[in-house]
Amino acid sequence: MPDTPRQPSVLFVCVHNAGRSQMAAAFLTHLAGDRVRVRSAGSAPADTVNPAVAEALAEVGIDISAEVPKVLTVEAVQASDVVITMGCGDTCPVFPGKRYLDWRLPDPAGQGVDAVRPIRDEIEERVRALIAEIAPPARA
Repeated sequence: MPDTPRQPSVLFVCVHNAGRSQMAAAFLTHLAGDRVRVRSAGSAPADTVNPAVAEALAEVGIDISAEVPKVLTVEAVQASDVVITMGCGDTCPVFPGKRYLDWRLPDPAGQGVDAVRPIRDEIEERVRALIAEIAPPARA
């Protein structure tokens, strides 16, 4: 039996865990399935996911209506191979041996679905590139 490659783990972090990080986590889960462990969190989580973000994702067949913003913990960072920040600034703890990426994206907070769509589409492109790098599909 061939060795199974270790499942990489990715943590998406933004301030409120209500928009960008939720979209990125949803796309990664949707596109990579069980090839990647996915987490998202916020340094100051909101009470609910941004409704315009949920609507924009529903338009592409992804339902995040049951998602709830989560607080960023040291444990979540330690358990992740790749930590992708989206505007959380200096509040994200940094640990040696982790790979950090900073995706500079507009904040969808307070925006309507028309403003969220281009952010959604850019996040999808970045997630697809990330999957190709860390968890390419198995070759037959």
